[in-house]
Formats: sequence, structure tokens, C-alpha cells
Amino acid sequence: MESNQNNRREFLKTGGAALAATAVALNAKSYAQVMGANDRVRVGVVGCGDRMKGGDLPAFQQHAKELNFEIVAVSDIWKMRREQGADFIEKLCGNRPDQARNNDELYARKDVDAVIIATADFQHAYHGAEAVEAGRDAYVEKPIAHTMADARRILAAVKKSGKIVQVGTQRRSTPAYQKAAEYIKSGKFGDIVMVEMSWNVNQPGRWRRPDVVPLLKEADTDWKRYSLDRNMGPFNARKYLEFRLFWPFSSGIPDQWLVHQIDTVHWFTGLPHPRSCVANGGIYLWKDGRTNWDTMTAVFDYGPLDDLSKGFQVQYTSRFTNSAGGVKELYYSNGGMIDMNKQTVSPTGGLSARSAAEMKMQPNLLPSFSLVEKTETVETGANTHGDPQTAANMRNWMECVRSRKTPNAPIEAGYSHSVALCMNVAAIQTGMKVTFDDKTQQVLAGGKVYA
Repeated sequence: MESNQNNRREFLKTGGAALAATAVALNAKSYAQVMGANDRVRVGVVGCGDRMKGGDLPAFQQHAKELNFEIVAVSDIWKMRREQGADFIEKLCGNRPDQARNNDELYARKDVDAVIIATADFQHAYHGAEAVEAGRDAYVEKPIAHTMADARRILAAVKKSGKIVQVGTQRRSTPAYQKAAEYIKSGKFGDIVMVEMSWNVNQPGRWRRPDVVPLLKEADTDWKRYSLDRNMGPFNARKYLEFRLFWPFSSGIPDQWLVHQIDTVHWFTGLPHPRSCVANGGIYLWKDGRTNWDTMTAVFDYGPLDDLSKGFQVQYTSRFTNSAGGVKELYYSNGGMIDMNKQTVSPTGGLSARSAAEMKMQPNLLPSFSLVEKTETVETGANTHGDPQTAANMRNWMECVRSRKTPNAPIEAGYSHSVALCMNVAAIQTGMKVTFDDKTQQVLAGGKVYA
């Protein structure tokens, strides 16, 4: 394996060559490694923060015994988190994992077959590429990337390796969303004409860690390794632990919430990315030193690139300052609406008989029905303690590690949500209408490449 320093240098060399590598055929050796039911899959944990302990590990443990998986090591560059992670895993799983001070130590081990990655937002692409290049399958938390260079790099790495990678956009493993995808693709819903999405909370402490920040000292971690040798400025405990509040560690709302919901648009329609994006917002209330907005509205245009007369709009709103409206995903056609919060199809807003008669048309009203027998909880909390969506997504990954089948949320889905995310970031930072060049796989702001 290359040294960590060489890996970082290689990771930063993104561009046309990396994109071209996506066409490399899958490595046939990976399919020769299909495991039998009696072969234990040994898993390493990369990053043991809130998401890992609150969501991924409980989800993993629900299926570990049945599918014969075991956590054998935990890697975290902060000594306290590493030790707390080992304690947590021992309590949850019954066995105490070994501790690796960094991923070089983790991948030097011969007993790690796969890894679960839940590090800071800007690290996911690097750590995911690092894992597959080290010959490991990986479950990689979202977002995959908020820069196109990183998105192209991990897509190329996964394609070249042929390893099994599941992205943490767990709606793709949720029955209600799967039913909605089937219904829309069947044509029965009709053409989508509008999508409204929101994610609203009233939480001044969201993504803040005031009790933990004072505990982190520079001597107890590795700031250079944390920042991937990029120009992230001097050590800052808040940016290390409250990274979602600060660019370029995260874009905040788009990194965390937009990608979950915009991913369903790509899935339901088969469209790989938006045609354009504009955004507005600001830090209107929680003036605590953060640089990422506490309120945002973004508007995306979707449709075929070769026919601008067809398409629909996605309106996305999110705020930290008032929770009214909560989380919603509403898909509209001329015949009615799909409400993913209620998980129902209804004729709401459809073309009524009276309105149709005015134009000598037939009314167009969808039937009312539920997508599932029992409404499923949509994950909205920071610490979900093994929510059903994550548990289903984790199980699908574990099954695919054995079968070598493509998982529900493959790297291509992660790449698509990264394109939408990068367009949103560019719109936030430039105030311009942002588009995407399919030929170069570049985000364009005002017609110019946005790095």
C-alpha cells in the first residue's frame, strides 16, 4: 500500500485522468471473493463520532450475528474518541476491538475485510477512495463529496477497484421509497411537474458540541492528517468537532440534509443531476461564529438536457430557526400528489372535472392509497440509535458484501447527489445561476468553471 502522504498527494490530483478511469472494467477478482455463510466478515470502523455511535453501529449490530459480521478494529486519530469507540463497541457488540491510531495502521492489518466510514463531511471521498484502494469494501456516509474533484476521484477509485460500496443515503433501502420509485417509473403517476422539499428544525444546538470542544487538545490528535494536508488553517477544536458549521469542512444544510432528499429525485426519475440551481439564504439568527447558513432556499431545474421544453422544478427550503413544516417531500403530477411524509398517493391538486371541462379535456385524478401498510418513520434526528432506514441500508450492504451484488445506494448515486450538492454550494458562494457541463463534468457559475 502507498504511504499516507503519497495517498494524499494522489487524491488531490483529480481531473480528466481520474474521470477517464471510471470506464475501467470491474475487477474480476472481487467476484472471486464471494464469501460463504460460514466465513466471518471482519469490519473496521473509521471515525467513531456521533453518527457512527448513534446510527451506523447500532444498525450494523442488528444484523451482525445473523450475517456473521464482526467489528475487529476502530480507527480514529483522536485518542479519546478512539478509546471511547472501543468501549462503546465492546458494550454494544460484546467484543473489544483493537485500536488503530490512523487508517495506515488499520489497513496494514490482515484481518479487516470491510470498513464503515463516518468521518467529517469533507473527508468522506478521501476515506472512501482510500478504503477501496486498500482492497476493502466500504459503507460510506453521505455526503460523498461537496467538490467535483473529490466526487470524480472516489467514483474513479470505486469503479477501478470493483469493491462493494454503499452510500449512506438510506431512503434507497426503505420500502415506502422503493414503492414510490416503482409507482413513478410505472408511468401511473404521470410526469412530475413540481417537487417541494423541506427540512426545518428549531435547534440552536444542532451540530454544536459545547461540552466536547474544550476536551480536544491539538496534542491529542493529528490536525494535519485531519485536514488531509489541505489548507484548512491552524488547529481549531470547533472546526474539528462542529465541522458542519464551517466551510470548507462542510456546507451545512446542503451537505447534511439536501443530499438525502435530492437523491430521491435522481432515483425516482433516472435523471443524473439538475440542469440548473439558484440559492439564497443567510445566518439570520444563530450568530455563534458559524460560516454556514442557518436558513436556505434553493431552486433546481430538472429535465432532459436535449429538450428544455420538458422538466420540472424542485424547491428546497431548510431552516434552523423555526420547526414549522418539519421534514417533507411532496411530488406533484397533473393528477395529484405523492406525500413521502405520510407515504401516500392522493388526487390532491389534480385536474378536476370542472377545470378540465373548461378546456374540453378529461379530468385527471389519481386514486388514493398508501404506499405501505404501516407508515415508516423518516430519520430526522442527529442520534437515531439504529433507526429502521439505516438498519435496512446497512443490512443491504452486508448482504452485498457476501453476494457481490450492486447495493441499493451505489457509488453512482453518491456521485449524482454530489453534483447537485456542488451546484448548490456554487450557487450559495457566487449568488449566480449554476449549471453543469456533462462533457467535462464541471460545475459552471455564470458560464465559467467553478472550482
